[in-house]
Amino acid sequence: MSEPIEPSTSSSSSTKDPAFLIHPRREPFEHGLLSIPKLIFADPTQTLVPLKHKLIEQSPSHRVNAAAISESLQISIDLARLVLDTLASVLHLESDPLVQAKPDGVDEVGADVHDLVLFLYIQSYKKLLPRTHKDSAAVADVWPSTSAFDGYLSALSPLQLVRSNSRRFVPSQADEEAHQLSYLQKHLGNLVSLLAEPVEGEGEESLVLTMERLEHLGFLIQFGDKGSESGHLSQYAPFFANSDPDMPAVPVPAAQVHEWILNNIASALENISERISPKENGLPSSSDQDVPMADACTSSTKGSTCVRGSSFIEGISKSSLVRHASDLKGPSVKVLNCHDSVIYILAPLRYATVYGCSDATIVLGAVGKAVRIEHCERVHVITAANRICIANCRECMFFLGVNQRPLIVGDNHKLQVAPYNTFYSQLEEHLSEVGIDATINRWNEPLPLGAVDPHDSLSHPAGVSDAQAESATRVDPDQFTTFLIPNWCGGEPHGSTKVNPFPLPEAYVESQDRNQKNLGEVKQLLREAPLEDNRKRELSTALHVYFKDWLYASGNIRQLYCLQGE
Repeated sequence: MSEPIEPSTSSSSSTKDPAFLIHPRREPFEHGLLSIPKLIFADPTQTLVPLKHKLIEQSPSHRVNAAAISESLQISIDLARLVLDTLASVLHLESDPLVQAKPDGVDEVGADVHDLVLFLYIQSYKKLLPRTHKDSAAVADVWPSTSAFDGYLSALSPLQLVRSNSRRFVPSQADEEAHQLSYLQKHLGNLVSLLAEPVEGEGEESLVLTMERLEHLGFLIQFGDKGSESGHLSQYAPFFANSDPDMPAVPVPAAQVHEWILNNIASALENISERISPKENGLPSSSDQDVPMADACTSSTKGSTCVRGSSFIEGISKSSLVRHASDLKGPSVKVLNCHDSVIYILAPLRYATVYGCSDATIVLGAVGKAVRIEHCERVHVITAANRICIANCRECMFFLGVNQRPLIVGDNHKLQVAPYNTFYSQLEEHLSEVGIDATINRWNEPLPLGAVDPHDSLSHPAGVSDAQAESATRVDPDQFTTFLIPNWCGGEPHGSTKVNPFPLPEAYVESQDRNQKNLGEVKQLLREAPLEDNRKRELSTALHVYFKDWLYASGNIRQLYCLQGE
């Protein structure tokens, strides 16, 4: 069953009630793809079926650790551990032992073999190509000028594509969902075969699927619009719907499961097509309209939308924006195409994506699963997270409190990393809520993978596919400063966090102590300066003028107006 089974042509019988529409789980496709060439197979089924049998034979519990993954896939133990950590961050069931494991217990728990083979199969997925925006003239007013690095990049580098298209470069959610569903539709036969087992004594032609094995497909598909809250996949399967919970359900033919899911995918694609058609005819949808930039800092609702579990903050320019948990409509956030702005997202999150931003400072509260920063330039990102992936960025700084090594992939230039450098009143509560351990911070252990993303659909110059991504350098302790979040946007209601909960390395503590000492000495010199009262007033006035000039020159004056306006 090495060739993908073509979709059934039978008509869909699914209702179009949103609660009964099938959706792809976006998390594996957005946060679960790794730039490791040995995980991408020309014929995934031919490779993964024997791999599954081998791993099951080695482990009666059907769970495998990093050593087994390393040996079977011929990758390093570090990359095998990365596979485990990545799989844990995108699994669909919070009750899975791998998800529940502490950072130092992941290898002991191991991954379920069936989840692992599905995870490895989708490493062959190719992302949707970007679309050119219809109003290319408007783009020039948003994107910054070409960097000096551009002379060294191929004409098809992802970052140049971002600039040459627009801030609308990101495919719409409907387009991405249709692309992911089409991929699942094409490969569903192979995916089902990886979970199915033959009836004893009847050979490979009599593949069946148990209810327990069907649940593993919940890693890739789900029903309803509530994300991980949608429930178990078997609850929606007509052949398991009336099963006695006290009795094992009778396995069903794999072909029946295959046809049922194909029919639901066909119905979902038809529904997406009907939603996209009005937009293609020039009729805007509520989630596709631009936010007036002048209004972006004067209302708590402008600048963001919500689509199936994710809140979007898009197109903010030359402004400041604050979002708390009560402002968000789901556990995930996407910050898209924001320019020359400061954005505070002070909330507990599961996933966060920052895409196509430039000349901005973005503070992400506590992200329990994964953060992805992609196609950004001259952006400062401050985040506490379980894990972070940085892709195709340049001249960016990352102030991190992370429990896993930061991943660096793709075409990056002049990246810098530093320890976490801020706090807000509810930070420790949010860290606890999403399961981040502030005593573990691996900010200074970046892990560079491939310089070319094998999951994009772009062509690349010959000879670069095996090149390693440029890693990040550490911010010099003397250049490290604490980032202060204004009191009026620090939290609602007020929490108990008074200091940065992530301990700083000694060199950074010493540098901060020196800076505080120097500041104290300057203040004392000014207080004790032998000046007459009128000269002291002149000095004070001059200092205020210089400070005001700095506020305007740095753009921080805009922050004061915007945030106080909220």
